[in-house]
Amino acid sequence: MAPVSNLKSNISNLKILIRLPNWLGDVVMSTAFVRAVKQFYPDATVDIIIKQELASIAALIPGVNRVFSFSKKQNSGLSGVFHFGKALRKHQYDIFFNLPHSLSSAVLAWSTRAKKRVGFNKEGGFFLMTRSYKKPLKLHRVEEYLSLLENFTGQPVTDKQVNLNSGQCLIFKQDAILINFNSEATSRRMPMDKGRKLITNLLAAFKGVTLVFVGAPAERDFIDEMIEVVDQPNRLHNYAGKTDLQGLVNLMAGCKVVLSTDSGPAHLANSIGVPTVVLFGAGDENNTAPYNKKVLSVLRYGQLECEPCVRNTCELYGVPKCMELLDEIKIINALSLHLKDA
Repeated sequence: MAPVSNLKSNISNLKILIRLPNWLGDVVMSTAFVRAVKQFYPDATVDIIIKQELASIAALIPGVNRVFSFSKKQNSGLSGVFHFGKALRKHQYDIFFNLPHSLSSAVLAWSTRAKKRVGFNKEGGFFLMTRSYKKPLKLHRVEEYLSLLENFTGQPVTDKQVNLNSGQCLIFKQDAILINFNSEATSRRMPMDKGRKLITNLLAAFKGVTLVFVGAPAERDFIDEMIEVVDQPNRLHNYAGKTDLQGLVNLMAGCKVVLSTDSGPAHLANSIGVPTVVLFGAGDENNTAPYNKKVLSVLRYGQLECEPCVRNTCELYGVPKCMELLDEIKIINALSLHLKDA
């Protein structure tokens, strides 16, 4: 059998299927992997499997041919996963790259009968993949995914880029800051009182600026409660639950800068080149910060012994003190670099 590194030269018209991760931020970071696959195999057809709730973003990922939307509700349990993968056998894939490291994603890969199934050797990967590799430690998530391709091909990825197509651009009448104070993890979410104080200071610092808030439908009430006691409601707009992911990208593209907690929207903004200021509480920016450093500012309090942690809830303080103690002047200064005329 030819060495894996020679696949590009020995096989033409490859059919490649990539199972993307399950979280928005991880999907955005995985676009570097999709891009690198297209660089290694320029004549290949590249299809993806993506979580149904995130499927609307697939159209913004460059280089993708066909999109398979996967629903856990419609394909419950390992049997559902198996039948989903079995239905893809007709496409006769040459390579299946499995970016998650769960047992269910490994079963899905195995059930497609792809000739080569490539993934990390965790959660069943060591026997359900034809090539499995150790998951590297202390790497940025982008480079973690790319290590899978580098190990498989035996070649380094030299052009590492995270990017999405920006789509349309919704222009606001005034300069706008898009704000995401939400997160699935309460340890990364902006505390209510801190958010209100910060909003008040932003309105005072930037007189001609509109604040545009975003989030999932379930987060709309949280934002409403945060902004209802703030003066100047005509300058505050709550879009939480009003857009799909493509619509969110359009909103971002029309704003001067994005201010976000460590969450999927921060990665979205950064991936389309919008200046992004990310507020870190829990989570390690060395592993999961947005990847494009030229348009990125990361702010952290950084003086607590527990920082950074990776817990979803703050067990020490209840409300995450690392978020409460963020320096508002530093936040305003970081935003002002992109709002010089405001």
